[in-house]
This record gives sequence, structure tokens and C-alpha cells, in this order.
Amino acid sequence: MNSFTYCVPTKVYFGKGQLEHLSEELAAYGRRILFVYGGGSIIKNGLYEKVTAAAEKAGCTLTELSGVKPNPRIDLVREGVRLCREEKIEAVLAVGGGSVIDTAKFVAAGACMDGDPWELTSPHTAVEKTLPLLTVPTMAATGSEMDASAVISNPETHDKIGRTVQAFYPKVSFLDPENTFTVSARQTACGSADILSHIMEEYFTMDEDLYMLDCVMEGLMKTVIRYAPIAMKEPDNYEARANLLWASEWAINGLIEGGKRQAWSCHPIEHELSAYYDITHGLGLAILTPRWMEYCLDEKNVSRYVQFGVNVFGLDAAQDPFETAREAIEKMKEFLYDTLGIESSLTEIGIDDARFPEMAKKAYRRGLVFAFKTLRPKDVENILRMCL
Repeated sequence: MNSFTYCVPTKVYFGKGQLEHLSEELAAYGRRILFVYGGGSIIKNGLYEKVTAAAEKAGCTLTELSGVKPNPRIDLVREGVRLCREEKIEAVLAVGGGSVIDTAKFVAAGACMDGDPWELTSPHTAVEKTLPLLTVPTMAATGSEMDASAVISNPETHDKIGRTVQAFYPKVSFLDPENTFTVSARQTACGSADILSHIMEEYFTMDEDLYMLDCVMEGLMKTVIRYAPIAMKEPDNYEARANLLWASEWAINGLIEGGKRQAWSCHPIEHELSAYYDITHGLGLAILTPRWMEYCLDEKNVSRYVQFGVNVFGLDAAQDPFETAREAIEKMKEFLYDTLGIESSLTEIGIDDARFPEMAKKAYRRGLVFAFKTLRPKDVENILRMCL
């Protein structure tokens, strides 16, 4: 296996009532805070009131940046950067889902650079400094509250691009599972598909890996498969919500990467779907993932599918390897489409093949030649057509 460096500098408060520490943490980073959130959900569930009360207790002034949408847009980032400069903002507080936190990451970085914040999506733009970021996640999905990545969209160019830099790590995150109780069954399903995809992008590799990391990844996947249906049926089930929330962090905070060098496969392809059609990220991943698995299966990698099927779904290790591999793919489909109730095709959500060629070319440029199995533009088109 490859050598690697691992560092997660985010301080995490996990569990009930941990927001009581928000005031002391805000005070440690400044008095002028940009408060980033989405729509009215945090007002309805009382979280807005708790956050503003904590800011008042800390002696902080909040400048609000609201209206963050799924597949967050660069235009709101630009507005946030403008506010940071005008109000002399010292720290950023993000309260919401992954889109809110990703927006806040780009704002925090954009406020410390010259030029347009869209330049941050380029690997050639150095990100050495950001405003301190504190987060209060309200759903289990992206894990952005404990990782170094963020994704932003530009509707004008149909681009959705992710960036991973050490400076994107939040300083402090408050993970209270009770803050995810109001997440709908639909959002819980799509968020769980996102968590699974984060793990599977790392799990399906031909690199030599640590046995320990395989065990962690299999345990994380089994956790999502066990608790997502419970959270959907019992939204205030603390055990289910806690397990999903904590699993979402360790699915993408770098632990399971373990020095692997391969590029991800499904995320670059899905980013084109949500860039062009503005669909929910987890929905696109749920439709893509089993088809990607089917397309990539061959003699060289079948053993990985077998290990997945046996250790995650409890399949028979003694049967023909390809039979086990195909059964594992079917189990994944059953979980995503039958158990979670996610749509199983692009046709069901109104997407046809009109833009597949240009989407495939853009996805390919995100590094798919270095993925689990090399994917050229035509391969991407084929996978998308399998999803119709």
C-alpha cells in the first residue's frame, strides 16, 4: 500500500445538547460572524433561535447569508464574499446541510483572496488561508462538516466542481443527532445513498489496502444499510440518526482513503447530472452506482465484488465468483430502490440522453482515466444509457 499523511484538525462536539458550547467557540474566533443557512427549516425547528441566542451570549454580531439551495451556486458565494469584506467578518458559521457548509467553505476562502471565488475551483489556485469556519450540520450525507472538500455549481456554464484542500477543514463542528430529526424520509434516503457512495468510491479499488480499512468500510456500509430504513420510518430515533451522522463523517474525512491514489468514478459523472439538471446529488448517485458496478465488473476485479457481497450482504462465498458479484449488485439495487424507495432510472426523473456526449466528455476530464476501472467518454455514455 502507499504511504500517507493523515490529519483532521476539526474539533467535534457530538451528541445531545452540545450546542451549549457554541457561544464559547464563537467567542474564540471573533465577534463579527457571517451566519450562512438555507431556507426556513432551521427557523421552524428552533435551531435558528438557539444559534442567535448563542451568538448574543458570546457578544457576537451576526450578518446573515441565507437562501442556500441544493447544488449550491457560485453567485451566493460571491454575495457572501462581498458581505465578509464590507462587514469585516472574522469567522463564518454554517448551519444546515452539505450545500450550506460547502457554500460557507468557498465564502471563507474567497474572503481571503483577490479575484473571483470561482477561481477556487481550479487546482492551480492556491488556498492557503480561509476565515475560521464553524458548522452545525442538520443532516447526515456529505460529511462536509469534518472534511477538506467542497463542491460548488455555476449554472451559467453547467459546471459543478469539487475542490479538496487542507484549509477547507472546519475549525469546530457541532454534531447533534437531534438536529437531524426533521429530515424527511426522502432526504434521509438520498443522504444515505451519498454516504454509501463515498465509501464505495474508496472500497472498490485494485490497490493493496489495509485489512483494517476494509473492515472499517464494510462496517460503515452495514451501518447505513441497517439504520437508514429505521431513520426513515422513525425520524426521531436517536440511535439511528446518531449512527448515520457519525458514519457520514468517517465515510469521507480521509480515514478510509489510506493512501489510495485512484480517482473517484460515480461522483464526477453525477456532478454532470446535477450540473445540467439540478437533481439531488444522492438521487443521482443511487441511480448511477449499481450500473457503474455492472459496467466495471470483469475477471481482474471480480474478487472485490465477492468480498463486498460476502462481508456486507452476507452472500455465499462458495458459489461462482461472478454469480456472487452479480447477486451483490442486485442486493445494492434492492436496498436503494426497494428499501429506500429511490427512483431507479433517469427516465423516471425526466432525463433523456440528449446531453450525454457533452456530459461524458466533461466527466472524463475529472480524472476518470485513473479510476477503479479506466473510463473514457464513451464508457461514461454507456453507463448513463444503462441508467435510462
